[in-house]
Amino acid sequence: MSETFENVTIIKKANVYFSGQVTSRTVQFADGSKKTLGFMQAGDYEFGTEAAELMEILGGAMEVQLAGRDAWNTYAVGQSFEVEGNSKFSLKVPEGGVDYCCSYLS
Repeated sequence: MSETFENVTIIKKANVYFSGQVTSRTVQFADGSKKTLGFMQAGDYEFGTEAAELMEILGGAMEVQLAGRDAWNTYAVGQSFEVEGNSKFSLKVPEGGVDYCCSYLS
């Protein structure tokens, strides 16, 4: 996991979900790829995807249930997981919240 990004454009307007419990900012790269950097407060969430995603945990931890799976897996700082495109995944975020980076895969 890289700790910095170079030569990027950052969209100032926040992406806000679940009444402000989850927020992020979009980072666009010169090659057209994009990522979001965000924070999730404690809570239970379900997200839908269009493109496949790579979720990197930068701070905190979360439990994740990917589409079509019964098991919940815990991911913490320094770990990541991939989500298929056109699917849904569920998250349980404990007290303290989670700092994350989401990369959109093509």
